[in-house]
Amino acid sequence: MGKLIVIEGLDGCGKTTQLELLKEKINAHFISFPYYETESGKIISAYLRGDFNECDHEISAYSASVMYAIDRYTSYRTHWKALYDSKTPVISARYVSSNAVFQMTKLDRSEWDRYLEWLCDLEYMKLGMPRPDLTVFLDMPDEISRKLLLKRYNGDESKKDIHERDTDFQQHCREAAVYAASKFGWKTIKCGEQNEPRSIMDINSELCTLIGQIMNV
Repeated sequence: MGKLIVIEGLDGCGKTTQLELLKEKINAHFISFPYYETESGKIISAYLRGDFNECDHEISAYSASVMYAIDRYTSYRTHWKALYDSKTPVISARYVSSNAVFQMTKLDRSEWDRYLEWLCDLEYMKLGMPRPDLTVFLDMPDEISRKLLLKRYNGDESKKDIHERDTDFQQHCREAAVYAASKFGWKTIKCGEQNEPRSIMDINSELCTLIGQIMNV
């Protein structure tokens, strides 16, 4: 089997930018979740638009997790399993860790450990998804993420999805990410300093160093 490396982070942290830079430097297969153009991805798009009107967070944490898990499973089985099995390195923007960041936070903190046990059993054991060799959390402060997201949409708040619009939710997601990073041993890269984002290239250099240690390059 190959190496699986995951780049995780909140909305607006720069995952896509970092992925594009890595493509120029590292010989690997690159993927990004969700796969919005697939049938499973279209269900996630409907969820993010608010079409399901899920008001009960106790339910939504698990129902949404299943939607994202199915999207990952279908992409793995039909798109990149053969590459991974042939020892091709795979680098993914978002993965199982995204459920820990964005869905676990809907639950009371006393439920977090039970949720993480359920999540790992569902995706790694029941669905057979490969476990990452490295997960890197790009830790961008909330206030900087909000600025970057607004810039992405040219100041149009209406273009944000239900998660991006909820600033309290984004703040809680960071708390969940920090908790999961500590529990699972994710590597963390600080992406902001003094209320400003760090240089993209500085972040990329640190990211390449961590990846190089896993890929022995």
